[in-house]
Amino acid sequence: MDRTCDGGRRAVVLGAAATALAPAAWASSVPPLVAAASDLQFALPEVASAFRRRTGTEVRLVFGSSGSFVQQIRSGAPFEVFLSADEAYVDNLRAAGHTADDGRLYAVGRIGIFTPRRSPVRADERMDDLAAALRDGRLRKLAIANPAHAPYGRAARVALTRRGLWAAVQPKLVLGDNASQATQFAVSGSAQAGIIPLSLAAAPTVAQAGRFALVPEGWHSPLRQRAVVLRGAGAGARGFFDFLQGAEARRILARHGFRLPAP
Repeated sequence: MDRTCDGGRRAVVLGAAATALAPAAWASSVPPLVAAASDLQFALPEVASAFRRRTGTEVRLVFGSSGSFVQQIRSGAPFEVFLSADEAYVDNLRAAGHTADDGRLYAVGRIGIFTPRRSPVRADERMDDLAAALRDGRLRKLAIANPAHAPYGRAARVALTRRGLWAAVQPKLVLGDNASQATQFAVSGSAQAGIIPLSLAAAPTVAQAGRFALVPEGWHSPLRQRAVVLRGAGAGARGFFDFLQGAEARRILARHGFRLPAP
């Protein structure tokens, strides 16, 4: 299920979002359709709004799991830009001829454990209390994104395996279609804990709802996130892709908890 949210004053977001740019170049074209990993749910609408202020161009944002978007793109979905939470998906699309080039690394994500305010489980970076809660019965449900198609779900699985908890926790898993849905499960109290992206945990609505602790970065492979322009994209899409690499967009991403690659 794709998640969508409000993209700002004039940036258009479906369903629920440097260098000088020339506004007249693409302002009258159809707003480009952007497929974005759900960990960008709070950050990317701000980027889209900044892009609109700079260029007069709106973009339409759709949020979901990176793996699901790959299947949609392969099936002909009319996306023009793809922001993946795992650069391997971009590599696969490039190999299949769906992209204009190799794309660009735009961010590196982090995961941590989140517990809602009334949860009997405490959030700590080494997940010691999660382990104890598994043993004493305090943990009934743990929310993660589905590892089958969500990079943040795979990172959660690797971290739980590294901690020695994966086998014991599997019967208690609640799988979100994407990282955003897993976060909702944890925030709502449907699960006593969740392993979610820092970029979502840092949002005020989430931060106020519970406690969050980053897990050690070495417990999972780096979440290297890559953006790419897709075949057939128009000038507006290319302009948004270029804007994403600029200083203003990078400041927004950093504020939402992403580590930035070298410019």
